[in-house]
Amino acid sequence: MAEQKLQVKLVKSLIGSKKNQLATAQALGLKRIGDVSVQPDNAATQGKLRVLAHLIEVNEAGGAAA
Repeated sequence: MAEQKLQVKLVKSLIGSKKNQLATAQALGLKRIGDVSVQPDNAATQGKLRVLAHLIEVNEAGGAAA
């Protein structure tokens, strides 16, 4: 079974964000506006995305199913 992946894109600036939001963005590999990261769709990632919900865009990462 292939694990689901999520494509996360930073669409708003991190300037003025709280320390925990900055740390979460860094953990996801997002540094500047327009950065994109592919993450596994699991409970830990869902929690990280919830912290940054107002700053990011999330889509399913397209993978060809065989």
